[in-house]
Amino acid sequence: MHGRDLVLPALLEVLLVHLVRACLIERAGLQATGWCAALGDEVIARSLRAVHERPADPWTVESLGAQAGLSRAAFARRFTALVGQPPHTYLTWWRLTVAAHLLQTTDVPLLTVAQRSGYGSVYAFANAFKREYGTSAGRYRQQHRSDHLHEKSTTTS
Repeated sequence: MHGRDLVLPALLEVLLVHLVRACLIERAGLQATGWCAALGDEVIARSLRAVHERPADPWTVESLGAQAGLSRAAFARRFTALVGQPPHTYLTWWRLTVAAHLLQTTDVPLLTVAQRSGYGSVYAFANAFKREYGTSAGRYRQQHRSDHLHEKSTTTS
């Protein structure tokens, strides 16, 4: 069937997202903090969705609070209480997670990785990436790109 190789992985990803979300929502009632609890709170979940959908936007605690319909201070308190870390810390973690995924799965230049993950310069991105992962973005790409290609070739064979 034409396009099956393109459609099947996407469908599996959507299914996985729905399964994980259902599990997280179910478990949210059991936890006082964490991602599960945050997804159970529609106000904070709105800001999380915005960050996940648009990590490169110039987010501030104030703009995330506005996204959630709360003042900056109220949002920061509620987000920190539910997620277990401040909004800016979470945003940085998510942006670097996006960057790591791009490094593993694409050959786009580091400038593009930096921009897509919300960094205005390669220098700022490189420093943040090294702080989080303990290695340069280029070295990370070399180490993990070959792992990703090996996994991909064994799953499509």
